[in-house]
Amino acid sequence: MSKIAYSIIALLLSLGLSSSNAQVQDYTQYVNPFIGTSNYGATHPGAIRPMGLASVSPFNVAFKKDQGNVFEKDSEWHSRPYVNENRFLTGFSHINLSGVGCPDLGSILLMPTTGKLQLDAEKYGTTYSDEKASPGYYHLNLDEYGVKVEVSASPRAGFSRYSFPGGESNIILNLGLGLTNESGAALKIVSDTEIEGYKLIGTFCYHPEDVRPVYFVARFSKPAQKFGTFKKMPEMGEAEASWSKYSNSYKPYLNYQQEMAGDNVGAFMQYQTEEGEVIEVQIGISYVSVANARENLNQEHPTFDFDKTVADSKNEWNQLLGRIDVKSSSLADKTIFYTGLYHVLMHPNLLQDVNGEYPLMGRPGIGKTDGNRFTVFSLWDTYRNVHPFLSLVYPELQEDMVNTMLDIYDESGWLPKWELLGMETQVMVGDPATPVLVDTYLRGIKNFDTSKAFEAMKKSATSMNNAIRPEIKFYDSLGYIPEDPAGSIWGGTVSSSLEYYIADWNIAQFAKILGYPKDYEYFTERAKGYRNYFDTTTGMLRPRMMDGSWLKPFDPKAGANFEPVIGYVEGNAWQYRFYVPHDIPGIIELLGGIQNFIDALQTCFDDNNFDMANEPDITYPFLFNFVEGEEWRSQKTVQELVRKHYFNAPGGIPGNDDTGTLSTWLLFSMMGIYPHCPGDMTYAITSPMFDEVTINLNPKYYTGKQLKIKANGRKNSGIKYIKSIAVNGKDHDGYFIDHQTLTEGTTLNINFKK
Repeated sequence: MSKIAYSIIALLLSLGLSSSNAQVQDYTQYVNPFIGTSNYGATHPGAIRPMGLASVSPFNVAFKKDQGNVFEKDSEWHSRPYVNENRFLTGFSHINLSGVGCPDLGSILLMPTTGKLQLDAEKYGTTYSDEKASPGYYHLNLDEYGVKVEVSASPRAGFSRYSFPGGESNIILNLGLGLTNESGAALKIVSDTEIEGYKLIGTFCYHPEDVRPVYFVARFSKPAQKFGTFKKMPEMGEAEASWSKYSNSYKPYLNYQQEMAGDNVGAFMQYQTEEGEVIEVQIGISYVSVANARENLNQEHPTFDFDKTVADSKNEWNQLLGRIDVKSSSLADKTIFYTGLYHVLMHPNLLQDVNGEYPLMGRPGIGKTDGNRFTVFSLWDTYRNVHPFLSLVYPELQEDMVNTMLDIYDESGWLPKWELLGMETQVMVGDPATPVLVDTYLRGIKNFDTSKAFEAMKKSATSMNNAIRPEIKFYDSLGYIPEDPAGSIWGGTVSSSLEYYIADWNIAQFAKILGYPKDYEYFTERAKGYRNYFDTTTGMLRPRMMDGSWLKPFDPKAGANFEPVIGYVEGNAWQYRFYVPHDIPGIIELLGGIQNFIDALQTCFDDNNFDMANEPDITYPFLFNFVEGEEWRSQKTVQELVRKHYFNAPGGIPGNDDTGTLSTWLLFSMMGIYPHCPGDMTYAITSPMFDEVTINLNPKYYTGKQLKIKANGRKNSGIKYIKSIAVNGKDHDGYFIDHQTLTEGTTLNINFKK
């Protein structure tokens, strides 16, 4: 198998992208992994390689009560293994998600303890102190035990280093605790230095059919002097409990080396340690088999060398973070920027093992690849800006992701919607893979099967038996999805339709390029169906009934703050009011002209109808650019939103990062360009927040070596307004610039007013 599939860094090196600039500078010093660990950002500060399959995160959401934890995973439906406000820790999970809205993974927990062995996590958990984190490394001290914990990771394995005090020491592997809503696990102690097994994960957002095992092999640097397995016994009746001391408690099985299975099972390794003695643990991960987990471990960690793993992680992160170089006197601005870039590069994740094997999508079986197979496609979020960003800055990764989407189509019969580990969770609405495919191609990344891509898009857009667009019958016949008199049949009828219109518009652009004029005309006209929702009395895109009448009663503000509302998903009429990014001139016309549009858009911000924490409206700050003379409003609004919602602290992301989507908004906004519509190759220009930005372009995809964005006249603090724009020394009219121009080796000079 090609070594390219082994890691992201191998892919970069194969493309000649080991930037000398990245080797000289340490960009990881500007990353604060604790940003996003509060305010429901749902990130974690643990160790991970770029887009790694494995990660090691502190797990502190298991209990609340009197331990000092503010949040608890089950009663509050948490999707995060770590919350910055919490101070009671019960281990370190080895498979984790970052910035998602539903709980899953957060499993395969290791926990070092000292003294008498406790197997109940609520009893062996402890407070902690002296936290430190940087890309690929995390450290803390366990207060109860005096153990120093350091963790790192390779692409498919976690690596832990525990420094123990003298005396009795334990390492507990807990397969019962975690974030996943699925239960069940099995393990076997192979020897005094190795444990193997698997844990069931899945039911993401409570989709019961989405379940699969994750396999692991744990290897210890020192043979255990005693070891065993454990499981939690059921609560017993009075007669049974009279002869058993393990009713509703954890039962240890000393020296047990057969398979142990159940819902709450684990293993323990025990040692007599000297003061300061170090014991290391490596855990290889695979979604294919125990054998593959062991091979992943053998290939990525042939020896126990923790410091090398940390150094390799730092190097790999620097290679990718260094693709963008920013100049600024503000350490805080550089920190939030590079932390945002770090968060973007946590997902999607590698799925294939070192031998290229991975679980097939939507059916049993094992596939094999010579390249990179990706997973965790939160596409309702990421199609809007993450994938355009990857296409610009990391096109080699985006190419692999697009080919993964087409492989998913081959295996399951459908493009992905919200894919997780080879399972389609059907979370959220719309047809988000279609804009990703088209946008990628138009940006110049064309090394994929365009015929297959067009076939897959059309199937999603036209098939009456449809896994992607379940309401296709009404959407096709009426041009919109109607409400049922008793309430929504499907949920989010307006939201779903608006997502379909942008997908149809993208199909039209692809059809035009491929030479299918009839398809171009058909999908272009279909994409105008949003007009069916426009209500002249309110100026809103309003839910309609089957007979064409409007939904009554109707409150455009209902549904704010993620409250349920008829017609919309994760938003309300205000937050979807302008969500026709492919036809802003059409919305301007429907609203009665330019002034009405500007007034309505400004009211969206002035009356707190804009939601920075969610996706439907995050492009709105840039829409003022569509009206000549009003572009200053975009510049003002974007800078104000950055300063209000993003900062160098745990709560420094405005909400759930959605696998990097909110972070990507920040990256583009601070650089001064934004892809306002997937499939449209123009960027809206706004005020850069750095003196200079240099994007080192991939020569395999783009003719230019670098894209430079220079901001002239940034000396004074406060809001900066653009005076003039020049491209390669020539005056540039308007506040949009096309992708082709930017990737030809362009210097974009933005001059500010004094």
